[in-house]
Amino acid sequence: LLAIPLITDDPYFLRILILTSIFAILAASWDLLSGFTGQMNFGHALFFGVGAYGAALLNQRLHLPPWGSIPLGALGAVLAGLIIGIPCLRLRGTYLALTTLAFPIILMGLVFAFPALTGGELGISGLDRIVRSRVTTYYITVLVMIVLVIVMWKITDSNIGIIFHSIREDEVAVRAAGINTTRYKLMAFCLSGFFAGVAGGLYAHFMRIAGPSTLEVSMSFQVVIWCIFGGVVTIWGPVGAVFILFPMMEFFRM
Repeated sequence: LLAIPLITDDPYFLRILILTSIFAILAASWDLLSGFTGQMNFGHALFFGVGAYGAALLNQRLHLPPWGSIPLGALGAVLAGLIIGIPCLRLRGTYLALTTLAFPIILMGLVFAFPALTGGELGISGLDRIVRSRVTTYYITVLVMIVLVIVMWKITDSNIGIIFHSIREDEVAVRAAGINTTRYKLMAFCLSGFFAGVAGGLYAHFMRIAGPSTLEVSMSFQVVIWCIFGGVVTIWGPVGAVFILFPMMEFFRM
């Protein structure tokens, strides 16, 4: 990945790989929550959309540069993770999946209800670029993706990851061992929200717009497809799946 700009600096080709890297972060964040803890989230676009809209509003209203607006937008996604996680703690399986699916739909309704703030159907456009150079943008995005994926992998490879895994396999046994499963499930929602929010902020600043498309149900299901294709409970599997499927979709669209 780091050597590709030495071979070609074609803007369209680099654009595809930049978007692929952004969606790789998003897919890995879904695996961190749904793959490892078993909290089936069919509304993962909520975190992505909150990160995108948060970064866009901070950039447009407060004139924060991307290096400030993206992390703060991701913190907004962490808050969204708490808002989703608390009412979903007692739900499992199909009930949890349908409940999480409702949240991005509700937020999209709010986006349309307050067009003066959110831009309505048109979204918030004219955002600052991450940097002006396409090649530099590519390197920044790829490096951020590599670092965040390694961080997620290290989380799942730690004691926290073992507890996440145990919750998915047998939550009752984990509780019997004296572990507070509520705290760890909320942690999973918040961590997943943060990484997905970073992806949303990067997407908004690269595309220079945050619109309702970031909250669409199709976005949530696309993430699930990537993760199932690559293999859940791996972190690396969903990343590899995005790097196969997203460029392939772009190729067939041409």
